Amino acid sequence: MLKTRVIPSLLVKDSALVKTVSFKNPKYVGDPINAIRIFNDKEVDELAVIDILATQKKSIDYPLLSRISKEAFMPLSYGGGIKTCDEIQKILEMGYEKVILNSKVLDEPGFVREASKLCGSQSVVVCVDATKSRGQYKVFDHRTRKPTSKTVVDWCVQVVAEGAGEILLQNVDREGGYQGYDTALIASVCDKLDIPVVALGGASKLSDFKDAVENGASAVAAGSLFIFHGPYRAVLITYPDRAALNELFGSVGSPRS
Repeated sequence: MLKTRVIPSLLVKDSALVKTVSFKNPKYVGDPINAIRIFNDKEVDELAVIDILATQKKSIDYPLLSRISKEAFMPLSYGGGIKTCDEIQKILEMGYEKVILNSKVLDEPGFVREASKLCGSQSVVVCVDATKSRGQYKVFDHRTRKPTSKTVVDWCVQVVAEGAGEILLQNVDREGGYQGYDTALIASVCDKLDIPVVALGGASKLSDFKDAVENGASAVAAGSLFIFHGPYRAVLITYPDRAALNELFGSVGSPRS
């Protein structure tokens, strides 16, 4: 049985499905509901929805989240603009299994503990955006578009101590770039943690999934790989079939659960 989750990561902005490269220049790619219907048919493991404008707008698009939750047949996680436990409660009551925290935690690490007390650590994912700065992996703040003083490994250890149940780990510089995952980054983080780490950012082919898992990732996520096709990046929502994934991960040891 396949144990490694393979997760499409959908970026939304103003209720539209978009895709970025290194967090820049969001490109409209369609209606997220249409994408979810296709993913339903393909029986995806899980789906992550991230609103890239919610933090800036200081509001969560609940009508869109409701439409998504009513349409989706797979487990859902949501990130974007979450700043209170009341918002978390509302999102979970809409049918989402997990919330993805980022900016709020950068400002208030203790919010992870509040969230985990509310809904259990298994429902609390902390997204850690990483970038190389002066030879070190530093935590990237998408609001300022600059690296912080926090080193990625130390930050991951800190948020896990606060109660995070999962880390969504992304190399910003590889996002949307088809360069493969940053396996050195993945290995450095997974070596220090005993909770699931989801690799995101850079996947270009199925073998990249295996590379991430072999370096410690419990699950893999991707955006462009599931949305675009061919050298001209034509929009084509796709997902590998179960047989291909079972064959891919068959020789890899069991990931962290």
